[in-house]
Amino acid sequence: MIHVADVAAALDWYSRAFPAARRTNIHWPKKNFEYLELNGIQIEIVPADEKVASGPAGTVVYWTVADFEAEVNHFQSVGATLFRGPAEIEDGMRMCQIRDPWGNCIGLRG
Repeated sequence: MIHVADVAAALDWYSRAFPAARRTNIHWPKKNFEYLELNGIQIEIVPADEKVASGPAGTVVYWTVADFEAEVNHFQSVGATLFRGPAEIEDGMRMCQIRDPWGNCIGLRG
């Protein structure tokens, strides 16, 4: 779950950030819920509230990418900002954290 102030805007942004993701709907009795699905992973965009705000809070999901530089550039092109790194890690790989427009961190590793 990714907590944001504007769910509709975040769904649009994450659709651009993860272009291979498919928008999916769940119809509940009192509400429809839309999320993104990417290779069997659900990226759920939900409203931030008094219990869980948006922004870095200690948990970062890292995505393994084939072309690290291309992915960093892609995320920056849709409005993400570099937050931490890039850093060299084991086996010649690199990693970094980028922030979405709501301050949440996304980790990239490749």
